[in-house]
Amino acid sequence: MPKTILCISSYEKGQEFLRQAKREGWKVLLLTSKSLEHGDWPKDHLDNIYFIPDTNKEWHMPDVISGVSYLARTEQIDRIVALDDFDVEKAATLREHLRIGGMGESTARYFRDKLAMRMKARDAGITVPDFIGILNYDRIREFLSTVQPPFVLKPRLSAGAIGIIKIGSAEELWKKIDELGDQQSFYLLEKFIPGDIYHVDSILVKNQILFSIVSKYGLPPMEVSHEGRVFMTRTIRRGSEDEISLQRLNRMVLPSLGLLQGVSHTEYIKAKSDGKIYFLETSARVGGAHIVELIEGATGMNLWSEWAKLETAEDVSAYRPHVQREEYAGLMVSLAKQQWPDLSTYNDPEIFWKINKEFHAGLVVRSTDCDRIELLLNSYTERFYSDFFTSAPPKDKPSH
Repeated sequence: MPKTILCISSYEKGQEFLRQAKREGWKVLLLTSKSLEHGDWPKDHLDNIYFIPDTNKEWHMPDVISGVSYLARTEQIDRIVALDDFDVEKAATLREHLRIGGMGESTARYFRDKLAMRMKARDAGITVPDFIGILNYDRIREFLSTVQPPFVLKPRLSAGAIGIIKIGSAEELWKKIDELGDQQSFYLLEKFIPGDIYHVDSILVKNQILFSIVSKYGLPPMEVSHEGRVFMTRTIRRGSEDEISLQRLNRMVLPSLGLLQGVSHTEYIKAKSDGKIYFLETSARVGGAHIVELIEGATGMNLWSEWAKLETAEDVSAYRPHVQREEYAGLMVSLAKQQWPDLSTYNDPEIFWKINKEFHAGLVVRSTDCDRIELLLNSYTERFYSDFFTSAPPKDKPSH
């Protein structure tokens, strides 16, 4: 009898994970939002799909626990996987309730709660920007007396740049804290450090990193989100000083936070002032914003598929990432003023992938030459702003 994996996703993503899990011979169940009932799910690879009533992707967890427990009366659920950042806690709660192996609620906090992950990393001797939880006012005043603005005020349980606010003074901070009311404890304050932001995308087995690749954002995600810019990232030169330093730091960060098995997207900043590299935040999921396609361009390996292979492996010790090549890749994505942007004039032989999404323009280029990637991205940036670019107000909460 095949084993059963329950995948949880309050967003429309992870289709390749679902397909691969089915290819591995598992029974695949999907629990998703009712609002995504007509989403592009690979139903030919699903044994069943269940829907949770939702408002702005918010689920009522007692109903989720009751519903999945009822399902467990007739389904022997062997594995539970969260496909999106906002589902990590849901999956952990269900594992704890059903007593199924995998990341529990305590460890999940280190990969969802920005305050918890910073405290844990700092305790492990990892360099992080100065920060304070919005909890005790005396401690906040002490922080403000020793750390100079600007700051960033971040939701502890959000993802990416959603809801982040730049703060220029103590007066501005106290005003914002007052506006937050009873929600203020769900925020943290962090010293704003100008610099270049990198992400390291990894696969881990038994607390050991088996694969990781380092990339650098063109502009900080917060700037892209708040000011309206073309999103860009590219893999950096292998063997460079930054690549070596970030790989070394990443090997410290993920095991110290307790990720035993799975995938992770982790962000770091290299300060312009002193060249130090600081840990920013991490997650127990694949990177969003089409970073999966970026990595596939560089390596030939799809992280969704690899994650599914790992989660369904009979013996995880025998698992090895299926890296086909070691090239370089660059990714660009922009909101577009056209409903279906025409990317046909972007026809260089290095183009690996083009987005197919309403009101979006995007592509991935790949090459054996790191400098060629940089040249193409610089050229395409000007063209994207001219051909497609438009902007929208930044999100203050997640939306589909």
